[in-house]
Amino acid sequence: MEKFFKVKESGSTVKTECLAGLTTFMAMAYILMVNAGMFSELGVVSYNAIYIATAISAIVGTVLIGILANLPLAQASGMGLNAFFVYTVCFGFGLSYANALVLVLFDGILFVILTVTDLRRAIFEAIPESVRVAIPAGIGLFIAMIGFQNAGIVVADSATGVDLASFNMFNGTATWGDVMPKLVAFFAVLAIVIMTARNVRGAVLWGILGASVVYYVLGFTVPGFYDGFAESLSFNPLAAFADFGSQAFGRVFIEGFDFSGYLAEHSASSLIVLIITTALAFCMVDMFDTMGTLYGACARGNLLDENGQIPNMNRAMLADAIATCTGAICGTSTVTTYVESSAGVAEGGKTGLSSIVTGALFCVAMFLSPVASLIPGCATAAALVYVGVLMMNSVRNIDWLDVPTAVPAFMVIAIMPFTYNISYGIAFGLISYLIISLFTGKAKEVKISTWVICILFALMFFLTH
Repeated sequence: MEKFFKVKESGSTVKTECLAGLTTFMAMAYILMVNAGMFSELGVVSYNAIYIATAISAIVGTVLIGILANLPLAQASGMGLNAFFVYTVCFGFGLSYANALVLVLFDGILFVILTVTDLRRAIFEAIPESVRVAIPAGIGLFIAMIGFQNAGIVVADSATGVDLASFNMFNGTATWGDVMPKLVAFFAVLAIVIMTARNVRGAVLWGILGASVVYYVLGFTVPGFYDGFAESLSFNPLAAFADFGSQAFGRVFIEGFDFSGYLAEHSASSLIVLIITTALAFCMVDMFDTMGTLYGACARGNLLDENGQIPNMNRAMLADAIATCTGAICGTSTVTTYVESSAGVAEGGKTGLSSIVTGALFCVAMFLSPVASLIPGCATAAALVYVGVLMMNSVRNIDWLDVPTAVPAFMVIAIMPFTYNISYGIAFGLISYLIISLFTGKAKEVKISTWVICILFALMFFLTH
């Protein structure tokens, strides 16, 4: 281990690396439950199948970044990108689960090409900074909105679009059975915040588990809560692997390239533009998220080189790209480097050995799916809301007093949650930036690659929406 990971040379110890790997796993293990719950809403793939798919892709990405880049970071299906997959690409655009996996596979392949060539830099530079820094905040609001809706706190309203759910149990508009899960979700968010403030490791995971316990305890106060509950229980961990094999693994190749369902209601030209723009949106968000996380985590752990650069950055990006391809084959959304890796870095992790430990713990977690499947939606909803809070951090880097800068950033942040679509937010931000630049004497600052991306997004609006 010393020869391969250079633990002593990095100023660390095997014990410290193991503790760091454990800390990272505790901080991000919630993705197993949250991702599985989100995908199960599609109705064509089970919670258990996606639980295993999420675990396998996390293992591959995390181990690869440890071996290839020797960095103490971890990867898994990205928050925000999984919501984009389910709620926008499938529910919004009308593509099937397998069709959407094809776009994730294209994202992974494109990411590999961009990494092994220098095209990654061109794509990165095509996005103006005002739009780039606003993307995480927009995604944060988007997934927080999903969290509030999954918790039942925010509901649809015919007049205003959305409204606050009723908590009034005294005039008959709501019952204790309706209100209880909403209260569990709300107080779970506060519990996660309090534990985080008190530096409790794995605060999000403990928040989810604690909320689940409270939910089932309070279930005894709800008439009929446990009717039929025993019949639905299954404690066979191998059943999840069976679901994974029959419902998720390889689905991208078996059914993914059959777009007949979409073409029955849309033209072939709209499909082509949709594939290009959506795969590009997947790739851009994945790339910016990964690069930002890599830099932030490495800076926090003093892992940057003498030039202030991320060590083995291309290898880390390649690990991310390969993991995304693996995720598509396994049946889950884009895999990205997790910001929760910073928890392990703060614990003292400096080498890839930490990542190997995290990957090993994900292997163990695969056999805990029967327990994980008992996690209620109100508990995972709390995690979505809290992660949304964390992602708002980037707004501090926006110059809100400079209107030409602020407006494209605001477009990104506002359009994503309002339209339930990440790519629409990026598109409105880029197009508004382009038009503002043209009429404020800054046309020469707009790169050709920015023009190309804006034209593609404009075609997406006119041909697919």
